[in-house]
Formats: sequence, structure tokens, C-alpha cells
Amino acid sequence: MRKLTMDELHRLTKDEFEKAEKLPVVIVLDNVRSLSNVGAVFRSADAFRIGELFLCGITACPPHREIHKTALGADETVPWRYFSSTVEACAELKRMGYRIYAVEQVEHSVMLQDFEPEPNSAFIMGNEVEGVADEVLPLCDGAIEIPQEGTKHSLNVSVCSGIIMWELFKRFSLKKE
Repeated sequence: MRKLTMDELHRLTKDEFEKAEKLPVVIVLDNVRSLSNVGAVFRSADAFRIGELFLCGITACPPHREIHKTALGADETVPWRYFSSTVEACAELKRMGYRIYAVEQVEHSVMLQDFEPEPNSAFIMGNEVEGVADEVLPLCDGAIEIPQEGTKHSLNVSVCSGIIMWELFKRFSLKKE
């Protein structure tokens, strides 16, 4: 066994990535405090060709050295927009015809394995301490929960985002075949 070389991995160039088809998905970061978490979300969004990131409230935006350090350049490839509030981002998503889902533990949430994603959906990832803001929940069309069976009640926001993006990537990619 040996590691594959960069040539063998057949990764896209920045120009090729820009032109490549993306998943019809927006990931929304609701007041995410950690720049490392923001960078990690960019990196996963690049890996799974997520359509766009919406960065809201106190969520830091590129260019920023700490984001870039974790994103490893994905902050230069993944399309993103900034909104002063997640409520404002939700209004824009509704205007664009997107369905909005909180990734949160709430009444009537649907477990991720039971969720049937549709194109033009947005997924709100909450703040590291408070989760998705209470004022944002009524603006959502539903909520998705990632099953957990350990002693902790939550996952790190970048890990949670990565799980959601991977699941969407699998499901949308399989529908094409």
C-alpha cells in the first residue's frame, strides 16, 4: 500500500472547480465564533462541492489568516456571502426559493438517516454554545438531527457540518446514477 500522489488524485484546479457543477445546497453558519471551525466548514464544502456558504452575524469572513490556515485554500474556491443576521439570510433564501432546515435537536426533528433531501435546500448550523438561534427556528421548514448515543449532547459545528455535507453529497450523487 502507498499513498497516492497529487497527480493520481485528479483534483480540480481552481478554474475547473469554479466551473464544475455544485450541489444545490447552501450551508448557513449562524454566529459561529471559532475561525478554525469556519475554515473547516470551507474545507468540507470544497470537498463535497457545496453550492454556497452563508456566513452570518459574528461568523468571521475571508480573507482571514486563521480561516485560511484551516481551510487550506478552500476559502478561495467555495462561493460565500455575508449577512448581518441569520434572519436576513433566511429571507434571502426564501426569496431564492430554498427550503430551510435547522440542524438542531428540537421537537419534531427528523433523524438524518430518515431525511430525504431536495435540491435547493439550506441547512443552518448553529453557534458552538447556543446552537441555532431561537429567532431563526420559526423561519425553518424543518429540522434535522444527527443521531448520537454517547454522553455528550452535541457535536462540534464543523464536525456536524461535515456529516451533513457528506450525507448530502452521497444522496445527490447517487440520484445522478
